[in-house]
Amino acid sequence: MGIGTGIFLIALGAILTFAVRANIWWLDLRAVGWVLITAGVAVLFTTLWYWQDRRKRARTLIVEENRLSHPTAMMPPPPDPPPPSAPPT
Repeated sequence: MGIGTGIFLIALGAILTFAVRANIWWLDLRAVGWVLITAGVAVLFTTLWYWQDRRKRARTLIVEENRLSHPTAMMPPPPDPPPPSAPPT
């Protein structure tokens, strides 16, 4: 079940509630339509709530810190480059 099912139930319930004018002595079509509309809204909200919950979990950033068991040795800075030589004359 998902968003499409919820919309389908709402549409079917609206058709039965507002468009069909049949008189069936053992079935109230307006009540059945309202039940379908309510069920469709419930399915729609449940699906949206479920996907909202998944989006929150998917955005969680996991940072793993890896520390060495011994300190690293410091490297001395590189020596200064030699000064440029004078151009020949």
